[in-house]
Amino acid sequence: MDQNNNRQPGKSGRNPKKDPAIFRYSISLNAEENARFLSLFEQSQMNVMAHFITACIFQKTIKTVKIDKAAMDYYMRLTTLYGQFRSVGVNYNQIVKLLYRNFSEKKAAAYLYKLEKHTAEMAVLCQKIIQITGEFEAKYIKNNK
Repeated sequence: MDQNNNRQPGKSGRNPKKDPAIFRYSISLNAEENARFLSLFEQSQMNVMAHFITACIFQKTIKTVKIDKAAMDYYMRLTTLYGQFRSVGVNYNQIVKLLYRNFSEKKAAAYLYKLEKHTAEMAVLCQKIIQITGEFEAKYIKNNK
C-alpha cells in the first residue's frame, strides 16, 4: 500500500494553452438584431460563432459568399443543353452512315437534305443561346463581382 502512495501521478490530459482565453463577455440582442447577426454569421461560412464575433470586434476581414441561385440554375441548364448538343452531333454522324448504308443514293440524299435544314435551324438556335448567355453574364454575373 505504501508503494502506491509514493508514486508520482502520470501526466495525462490535454496540454495547457500558453495564452488561454479566460475572459468572457455577454451581450443581449433583440429579435431583429439576432436575425441580422445570424444571417451575417451564415454568410461568413465560419464554423465557430466565437471566431466570427472576435473577427467582427477586431475588424478582421470577414469572408462573405453570396450565391446567386438563378445564375447557378442557368449554368446547370446550359450545361445540360450543351450535353444534348454533343449527343445530337454524335447521332448526326450515325444517321448519315445509316442513310448511305441502308438507302439508295438518291433517297439518302433526300433525307440528308431534310436533316441539313434542321441542322441549320439548330445552329441558329445555338447562336441565340450564345447571345442570351452573353447578355446574362453582362447583366447579372459581372455586376455581382
